[in-house]
Amino acid sequence: MQRVLILGCCGAGKSTLAKQLSEATGLGVIHLDQHYWKTDWEVSEPEEWGEIVRKLVERPRWIMDGNYAGTLDVRLLKADTVLYLDFPTATCLWRITKRIARYWGRTRPDMTDGCRERFDLEFYHYVATFNATRRPAILTKLAAYSERKDVRILKSDAEINRYLQGLEPADKAVSKYQ
Repeated sequence: MQRVLILGCCGAGKSTLAKQLSEATGLGVIHLDQHYWKTDWEVSEPEEWGEIVRKLVERPRWIMDGNYAGTLDVRLLKADTVLYLDFPTATCLWRITKRIARYWGRTRPDMTDGCRERFDLEFYHYVATFNATRRPAILTKLAAYSERKDVRILKSDAEINRYLQGLEPADKAVSKYQ
């Protein structure tokens, strides 16, 4: 495990898992949101974004969290492990609501400086419709890669915890891959 891609609906726990996995393996974390968003929620231009992702995936070792369908193929080609957090919509909506309340008016640790947490109805709609509109295409794509990659679909916090418990400690993992 040297290049891990974490996918799933907003609020499923991608960034949290990325941090936990980093602690367990010693791999560095790349939060795609920090690279896509500019200050005050300004988006990166598509060409610029594609170039950013191409450079990020060339790093030898990483844990990368984020969906961004337009660059998914580039990331899937380079990843050796893919973790898809397949959580219910209600769970994701509840978690983003808690996250907004926790970080209201401040920037989350996994976001670009200057992107202060706020209520955004369009974002809620995205989360509410993610499993119906985006999940099927992601699962189809993951099925196509499943023979060449270690693809795991994790459906609960308990499954995530079991997965993490099965990993070797960071001190062994780091020396093994360097």
